[in-house]
This record gives sequence, structure tokens and C-alpha cells, in this order.
Amino acid sequence: MEYQTERIQTCQTKEKVTDQFYLNQDLNVPDAKPDVARVILASGKAVLEDVRFADHYVKLTGKLKVQVLYAAGEGEYPAASLEGRIPFEEMVYLEEADGSLVVTPVSTEVTAAVINSRKLEIKGAVEISVGTETICENKIVTDISDEEIPLYKKYKDMDVLNVHAAKKDVLRIREEASLQGTRENIDTLLWTDITLRKFDTRIAEDQITVQGELLLFCLYGTENGKTDWTEQALPFEGTLACGGAESSMYHQIWPELTEVSAEPQMDEDGQMRLIAVDGAVEVRYVVYKETRLRLLEDLYALEQTCIPEKKEMRLHSLLMQNHSKCKVAEQLSLPEIKDAILQICHSSARIQVDSVEKTREGLQIEGLLHVNFLYLKADDQTPYDTWQGMVPFSYLLEGGDAEEGMEYDLTWMTEQLSVSLLGSDEIEVRAVLAFQCFFWRPAVLSNIEEITFQKISQEEQEKRPGITGYIVRNGDSLWDLAKRYQTTQESICKVNGLEDGEIKTGDKILIFKENMSIL
Repeated sequence: MEYQTERIQTCQTKEKVTDQFYLNQDLNVPDAKPDVARVILASGKAVLEDVRFADHYVKLTGKLKVQVLYAAGEGEYPAASLEGRIPFEEMVYLEEADGSLVVTPVSTEVTAAVINSRKLEIKGAVEISVGTETICENKIVTDISDEEIPLYKKYKDMDVLNVHAAKKDVLRIREEASLQGTRENIDTLLWTDITLRKFDTRIAEDQITVQGELLLFCLYGTENGKTDWTEQALPFEGTLACGGAESSMYHQIWPELTEVSAEPQMDEDGQMRLIAVDGAVEVRYVVYKETRLRLLEDLYALEQTCIPEKKEMRLHSLLMQNHSKCKVAEQLSLPEIKDAILQICHSSARIQVDSVEKTREGLQIEGLLHVNFLYLKADDQTPYDTWQGMVPFSYLLEGGDAEEGMEYDLTWMTEQLSVSLLGSDEIEVRAVLAFQCFFWRPAVLSNIEEITFQKISQEEQEKRPGITGYIVRNGDSLWDLAKRYQTTQESICKVNGLEDGEIKTGDKILIFKENMSIL
């Protein structure tokens, strides 16, 4: 007996565990830095250095990179910044850890408080998602042949997702920003904020093409002792190698800006008017090929009993892939700072998704947009300050009918953000939120892994009726009747004149045992 098979790879993920932990550490001001008068702004990023699984726990080791902008009590510039590293070690309980660990920082919140002019208290709240990912290879039997035993077979066609590649790669970025003509030369960088935006990918032959932009904001001290700033979008593009990839394939992608730095440089005229930006985007992706699978669903023989050994397998069928954008616009009244704001210098935002509900139309997403902006005020001693607030949003991401068993993977990113002054005490927040969702449904099948045959005794053959009168019941099919009464679908159709090969509930038909002569 010869078995024909096809190999289908699936990506199996376990339910993710979200862990939140807190850090607290003092940060001393280096001797070269001026005294701290007041904290203006603090930010942080969790950087994982080692991830290990041991006895149902995932051990996370890393550092919280902290950046603090503060008003200087004295010194050349009214503002200065500090950087620090807070080590952490966290144990996350994970009941099952089959496959590769997938650990993703979700959010990081940092606050800084003044202890004295040379010391700050740093508090950090870090949220991290921990899960597993397994690439499973399934050998599907598509056909069986036997030279000695005539077999009658039933097939089923299915469109399934076949994992072509599942990898993690790093895209290196190096770009330069030049100061506009009206901006003064750079003496020292006081604060930098670099974020990833408009990240987009396409499948091409043997590769994934990548494009996006880094939004660079720099607050810097000038050569004449003043402060200035620049904000620029730095477009980039690149490729990730993916052998065998084709444009017709589908993919899921999870990017993360893991490393980034900015350094002032001289231009061609020897002036400090360039900012060199180096970054690294870590990209985890899964590439799928949609495969038409012809599954051997059932079989039988006339003179022998077939005993198939079946195993249930869970594959995936694609529903749709939706890259969608949500526009947010909100006007806010800020009476507490109406007399203080002269100009908004820079704004940033973080998406907090509170709930995702499956509906008949798709996914109903509810959340908050955490907005922060740095502004200039009419105070020569402390000219900079910040405001923080939240803007709620609600968005329906279309995904077709949310059928039973539908699964999805959802990622999001702030693509655009602007905060503008409307009047003395009002601002307008406008944002574009990018959502990328991959919808699929489980394709559960019974795979015939092995067949055994038992000969039908002469006595049993003789006991079977030669002719059977049958009234078709609800759920009956020609295949089921032919298999049950040891005949063929063609024979039933011929005897009963079923030219269209269809039977209906209540039909009265005759079923002849195969190889019996018919008058």
C-alpha cells in the first residue's frame, strides 16, 4: 500500500501572560551636570538582555534605560538631562513553555522626583507580555493506492495556511538630519526622543521589503548659550531576506525599535548642524502560503472491511488580513496652563487598548491615547514644561462576520500625532492610529494515518441482502449509503435513474449489492 502525503506547517501560540513589575532606584547627578531644580520630563525603555525558562517560570533579565530632562538650578543652559540604567530580574509563571519564548515589552512608565539637587528618585512600572510560539509540522495523507485491493475514496478540498518561514531579523538604520537654515548650531544635545512610525512591509521575491520613518526630536543647547530644538521625520527603507518568498504570500509582523542613538556631527562646512541617527528595528515575522489541500477524507472496499486509524489535526484557514487606520480628533480645555504656553515644541503618545470585542462586523476596539507634550513658556529661568493627559477612542476594525472559532492577532502603532494651540486655553489633539490584524479560523480535520483490512467471510457476504429498499433520511449522502451497503455511488444512481447524482430526504430508492445481476 502506497501513501501520498503533503507536509503542512502551522504556527501554534499559547495564551500570553502579561506581567507588570515595579522598579525604584536613586539616580545621582554626575559632577559634570548642573544641579536639579525641577524635573520636566522622564521616560524609559525596558531592554531585555536574557530570557530563560526554568521549572514553569520565565526568568527575565535586563535594564530599564531612563532619560530625565530637568530644569537646571545653575549652569550654561536652563535645562539639562540625565541618563541611567536600572537592572531588573523578574520571574514570570508560565504553565506551559513548548516551543520558542516570545517576550515583548508592552509599556513602560517612568517618574522622577527630586530628593535633593544632586539626587533623583526614579520609579518605573514595566509591563511585559510572555508567551510561546511553536512551528508544528503535520504530515497529511492526501491519497492511498493499492494494486491488489480496489478502493473507493472520498476527498475534501481545503484552503489552509502553510508556514513558509518564521524568523527574527534586525534592520539597521542610519540616517542624518540637518538643521534648517534658521536654526542655530548645536553645542550639546539636551534631550532626544526617537520613535518608529509608518512601519509598512510587503512580501516580494525572496525577501520582505520594509519602509517607515523615525521621528526625531532634539532639544539642544546652542553655541551662544541658548536652547533650540528640531523635529524631523527621517524616512528609511530596507529588506529582510526570506528565501522562497512570493508576492502572493501572507505575513504577520511584529516590529520593535530596540536600539537608537543620536549624535551631533559637522556638516561639509565644519558647522555642527547635523544629527546622525543610528537605530535597530527588531522584526519578528511569520510568512504563510495559502495551500489548496486535497484531503483523503474516507475510503472503503467492497470485499474487505477498511479500518482507518485517524488523528485529529488543527490547521488554520485565512479569513482576511486588514491593515486599517483610525483617526482621533479631540479638543481639550487646559485652564490650568492657559497663561503659560507660548509654543508647543514636541508631542508623543502611547496607545492603551482596554478591550477588544468580536462583533458581527469585526473587532470593536476601545482604548485610551496617552498624550504628552513639551511646551515653551514665558519664564527665562525655567522655560520648559510638560503636560500629560488622555484621549479616549473607539474604533471598529472590519473583519467580516465574526464566526464561531474566529481567531486574530492584533498589533497597533501611533502613525501620526499633532498637538496644536487653538486659543488661550484650548488645544487640539489629532492622531492616526494604525491597526494591523490577521484573521483566521481553525480548520480541524481527521487525518487517515494508517489503514488495516479485514476480509469479509463468505458467510457474512451471504447474509447481506441482495436488494434493499431505502427511504432517504435527513443527513444521508450517496457516499454514506454506498459505503454502508457495499456498493458504489454510480450503481445507486444508475439503478434509480439519478441523473443529477442528488438525493433528497424522503426519496424512495433501491440499493443493489454490487456484482449482483439486475433484470
